[in-house]
Amino acid sequence: MLRIAPVVDELGERFQAAGEEIALVGGPVRDALMGRRRADLDFATSALPEVTERLISGWASAVWDVGRDFGTIGARVGDLDLQITTYRSEAYDANSRKPAVDFGDSLTGDLARRDFTVNAMALALPSREFVDPYGGLEDLASRMLRTPLTPEQSFGDDPLRMLRAARFAAQLDFDADPAVVEAMARMADRIEIVSAERVRDELVKLVLAPQPRRGLRLLVDTGLAEQVIPELPALRLERDEHHRHKDVYEHSLTVLDRAIELESRLPSGGPDLVVRLAALLHDIGKPRTRRFLPDGSVTFYHHDMVGAAMARKRLRALRFSNDQVEAVTRLVELHLRFHGYGSGEWTDAAVRRYVRDAGAELERLHVLTRADCTTRNRRKAELLSRTYDHLEERIARLSEQEELAALRPDLSGTQIMEILGIGPGPLVGEAYRHLLELRTEHGPLGEARAQRELLSWWQSRQVP
Repeated sequence: MLRIAPVVDELGERFQAAGEEIALVGGPVRDALMGRRRADLDFATSALPEVTERLISGWASAVWDVGRDFGTIGARVGDLDLQITTYRSEAYDANSRKPAVDFGDSLTGDLARRDFTVNAMALALPSREFVDPYGGLEDLASRMLRTPLTPEQSFGDDPLRMLRAARFAAQLDFDADPAVVEAMARMADRIEIVSAERVRDELVKLVLAPQPRRGLRLLVDTGLAEQVIPELPALRLERDEHHRHKDVYEHSLTVLDRAIELESRLPSGGPDLVVRLAALLHDIGKPRTRRFLPDGSVTFYHHDMVGAAMARKRLRALRFSNDQVEAVTRLVELHLRFHGYGSGEWTDAAVRRYVRDAGAELERLHVLTRADCTTRNRRKAELLSRTYDHLEERIARLSEQEELAALRPDLSGTQIMEILGIGPGPLVGEAYRHLLELRTEHGPLGEARAQRELLSWWQSRQVP
């Protein structure tokens, strides 16, 4: 609070001088009480948007009004982003995907429409009077998620708040009040009226939280996951490929936990949305591919390929970007590939194919594959880890020798056209792929041998 005091105090004085109320509200107040820093501040005010804009113009270094229809004016002051919103109440029409916004007339009324009591606390400005009409401070101390009004009213007004409950459980390590859990279970199908984009955004925040397992469990236990990511609860009754009596749902959550622990291996250092989504979804093909054998064992043949297709469909439905969809799909498709490595029997060509097929996702594939080794047998776990160490060492050695990260044929597309005397078209692509396969199988060929191989391939195509 000391860090932001000069800005919030001056803002409060400007609004007070104009006869308007303003208060710091919601997440910034909660986080300040928890000792968490943030660079974005939310305010609620009696002023209408046009008045707010007039009061901060010339004081803020930048002002924007993209949220004007919802009563919000944004501003930049120093290193802080401000969102100043007119007191309001909003609720969904029973069949609408967009909330209807009405302006309110009091801070207490505005706080009542907040999602949870820990987000319904305020600091009136410039007096800095603490305002907590719904017991948010007590709930913050007990790490409990309750709603200011009844959960039914709150979730009926904005069904997305059910997803936020799971997100805050994961972000803040909070428990949901039993009444909140019961309402989520009863009203889960209400989430259908919320747009896929808003659902996606909440899921992203949940998955990137410090403890996504907590939030995911709440989604599954209340039935809300059936509405937004049904592939996850479908795993609960499945057994893993080792035929132990634990379900694939628990295994998937464990893989997610382990992937989070291993994110420090990534160039970004984490948190990494693609890795976490791949860890969560890597086995979703198992329910569709489960087969019982006469001896009582269970198989899940091709669950990697089936799961990749399912992951692509789900992520597209949730409006993830094409790059995110393709990256997660690639990881799900390849997550079993390492198990063919045995104790190191792969040829150099097989190692090159592993690198080629992983492409830009190789580092993430390393993390996912290691995370997927969840055996409780310490000796087996150590063996798997050493074996993967060996594979990575071979990749590094070949990369140093052959520049695997930029694996390409020894001849360019232009050279292929010049040698064969053809113009751009599908044949150039076929020739390129043929040379790439040779490069993968045998390593660098050199231009002279590559040209001979190209001409030999071309001649074989010309024979009737």
